[in-house]
Amino acid sequence: MSFLRRWFPSWFPSADRDEEAALAGQINLPPAYVKGCIFCDVRKEKGFNIVHENDDLIVFKDRAPAASEHLLVIPRHHLASVKALRKQDIFLVRNLEAAGAEALTSLGFAPSDQRFGFHIPPFNSISHLHLHAFGLPYRSRLNWQFPVAVKTGGKGLSWFVEVGQVYDILGKDREVTVLPC
Repeated sequence: MSFLRRWFPSWFPSADRDEEAALAGQINLPPAYVKGCIFCDVRKEKGFNIVHENDDLIVFKDRAPAASEHLLVIPRHHLASVKALRKQDIFLVRNLEAAGAEALTSLGFAPSDQRFGFHIPPFNSISHLHLHAFGLPYRSRLNWQFPVAVKTGGKGLSWFVEVGQVYDILGKDREVTVLPC
């Protein structure tokens, strides 16, 4: 079990997170900072190319862009991944998407050339919720990193989920998974 916990930490709830939230009297709110999480310490001084930030979120350029423009939008409060989201988090996802859309529009991308989504654990590289905001076209025609699988009435088998699919899944009070949901 410790092997799995070490290699796939996003699969397991954090005892530290639960303890800190309990101490704060707000079980459902994660701490603002998790030691060792690179996205909990996003700053220009750390080499991040920040496009926009406010009290709730940060938008910055991806270090390995998969599209003409590839931004990441993260909440300042630590959440492990899209799998941690629940129905009450739809507002958070809308804020992340709106910030990404605003940043891409300011960089010259029309709404029709914008795509948004999340990698689903264990296929994510950083265990801190981050929305991928793409200004199209993609750099690779294969687009294997960001496959969108659709099935009637929901998401198909895929390690990437588009933001619209997230709204549908959370709206049905379900959890986002790699499996169809």
